Amino acid sequence: MWQRAWTWLRAYLPIARWASDYSSAALRQDATAGLTVGTMLIPQGMAYAVIAGVPPIYGLYAGLVPLLAYPLFGSSRQLAIGPVAIDMLIVAAGVGALAQSGTERYVALAILLTAMVGLLQMIMGVLRLGFVASLLSRPVIAGLTSAASLIIAVSQLGTLLGVELGRSQYVHVLVWDAVRHAGETHLPTLGIGLACIGLLMGLSRWAPRVPGPLVVVVGATAAGWGLGLDQWGISVVGSIPTGLPSPEVWAVSFSDLNALLPAAVTVALVQFMKDVSLGRIFAKRHGYTINPNQELLGIGAGNLAGSLFQSIPASGSFSRSAVNDQTGAQSPLANAFAALIIALTLLFLTPLFYYLPSPALAAIIIVAGFGLFDLQELQVLFRTRRRDGYIALFTAACTLFIGIQEGILLGIGASVVAVLFRVSRPNVAELGHVPGTRRYRDLDRFEQARRLEDIMVLRVDAAFSFANAEYFQTFILDKSEHEGRPVKVVVMDGSSINDLDTTATEALLSVANRLDEIGIELHLTGLIGPVREAVRRSSLHALLGEERFHLSPHQAVAQVLERLDAEEGTERREQYAAAVRDEEKAPTPAAT
Repeated sequence: MWQRAWTWLRAYLPIARWASDYSSAALRQDATAGLTVGTMLIPQGMAYAVIAGVPPIYGLYAGLVPLLAYPLFGSSRQLAIGPVAIDMLIVAAGVGALAQSGTERYVALAILLTAMVGLLQMIMGVLRLGFVASLLSRPVIAGLTSAASLIIAVSQLGTLLGVELGRSQYVHVLVWDAVRHAGETHLPTLGIGLACIGLLMGLSRWAPRVPGPLVVVVGATAAGWGLGLDQWGISVVGSIPTGLPSPEVWAVSFSDLNALLPAAVTVALVQFMKDVSLGRIFAKRHGYTINPNQELLGIGAGNLAGSLFQSIPASGSFSRSAVNDQTGAQSPLANAFAALIIALTLLFLTPLFYYLPSPALAAIIIVAGFGLFDLQELQVLFRTRRRDGYIALFTAACTLFIGIQEGILLGIGASVVAVLFRVSRPNVAELGHVPGTRRYRDLDRFEQARRLEDIMVLRVDAAFSFANAEYFQTFILDKSEHEGRPVKVVVMDGSSINDLDTTATEALLSVANRLDEIGIELHLTGLIGPVREAVRRSSLHALLGEERFHLSPHQAVAQVLERLDAEEGTERREQYAAAVRDEEKAPTPAAT
C-alpha cells in the first residue's frame, strides 16, 4: 500500500522525485537564487499589477501563494514564477471590457479570471492536452510579444506625462490621446520618469548584475519621502495594505464566467506555451526533461490556489528565470525562498512604499515593455522561412489594431491556413537516374541525375489525402500530358507517403484511368505497409494489377524496360543494367 502511494506521488508530484536526492548544498543555492529573484519580484510585481489595472499590492500577492504551489507540481527546476507583463496585458483587455479599472468589481473579476485560468490549466494537464499549445506557433508568439511590447510601453504614457489619459489596448488610440494632451504635461512628473528610465537603461548596459528596478524603487521612494515629491503634484503610490492576504472565495456568476472565458483561455494557453518553451531551454542546459502536462498542473495549481488569496495570474518570467538560473537554482524550491521575501515585504515593508512616485513604476514598465521587443527573433523567422516572418508581422498588426485576443486568434488562424496550404501544395519532385547506381534523385537538386527517355519518375513528399488529392491529380496529369517528350510510363515513388485516405485513393484511381486513356501506364513503388493495405482494399489495385506495384523505382524501371524490350525489340534493359552494375564503385551523389 505504501509502495503504491509512493509510486503515485512520484508520478504526479515531481517534488517526490527530486526531494530524495536534495542536499544541503542545493538548499543553499536555492536560497541564494530565491532571495535574489524575490528582490527583483518586489518592484516588478507592483509595476505589472498596474498594467493589469489593479492596485500594486495585488502584484505582491501574485508573488506569494503561486510560488509556494508550483514547487509541488512543476517539473522545471529553474523557472521563476510570478506576474508577467504579457499576461497582465491580456488580463487588462479581458477584464477592462467588463468593469472600470481599479474598482472593487474590476479586482474581483481579475481574481476570478485567475481562478478560471488555473482550473483550465489543471483540467488540460489531467486530460493530457499539452499538445494544444502547438496552436500557438513560434511566429504567433513572436508577433504577440512584439506587439505587446509596444502596447505595454505606450500604456504608461499618461503616468509618465502626469496627465489623465483613457485606457485602451490600441497603440494608435493611446498615442493620439497623449498627443492631444501633451500641452498638459506635468514637467516634474516627466522629469522623474525620464530620470528613472535613464537609470534603468544605464544600469542594464554598464552594470547588468545590479537589479535596476529595485534600485529605482528604493531611490525614487527615498526621493519621494525626502523631497516631498507629492507636494510638487507628483502622484505617489500611497497607502498599501500591510499583512498577508486572507483567503476569500470568489464571487461567481454565470454571466461573469461566460464573459471572462475567452480571456481565461487566452491567458492559459499563452502562459503554458511560454513556460514550456522557457522550461525546455533550462532543461536542455542542465540535462533533464520537463513534462508539458505536468507544467500545466504546476502553473494551474499556482493560479488556482493563488486566486483564493487574491492573486492575479502568475507564470514563468523570462528575466527572473534567467537570474534564477545564473544564481544557481537547483530546484523549484527557489520559488519558495522568493515567496519568503514577498511575505516579509507584505508584513513589514509595505508602509515604506507610500512615497514611491508613480512615474517610477511607469519607467520600470516602459523599459520592461520595450525589452520584450525581439528584432532578432523576427529576423530569424524571415531568414529561416519567410512565411513564418509574415505570420509574425500579421499577428503583431492584428494585435495592435484589432485587439489582443483577436490578434492571437487571427495569428493562430493564419498559422493553420499556412499549414493547410502547405499540405495542399506539397512538393512533388521529378526524379532522374544517377548513373552507376540504382538511385533516383531530384532532377532540380542533383546535377548527376539523368532523365529517362520515355519513363517519368515522380516522388510525392507528403501524406496523400483529401487536402491535396486534386493537386496531385492535376500535377501528374499536366506533367505527363505536357512533358514535351513521349512518356509511356509514370512511376510514382510512394516511399514518402505515410497516409492515404479514401479521397486520395479515388484521385489515384482517376489518375490511373486518365493516363490509361492517353496510353500511359501508372506504376507505384515503395509503398509502406498501411498505405499498401489501403490500396489493396480499393479498386485501384484491381485496376492496375499486381505487376504495377514494385519495391523501388529501380525495380519498376528494370521491369518496364524488360517488357518494352520484348515489345519493341530493343536492348534498353541491358544498357540500364550496365549503368547500375558499378553501384559499389560509384560516388555518392551530392546536392547542388
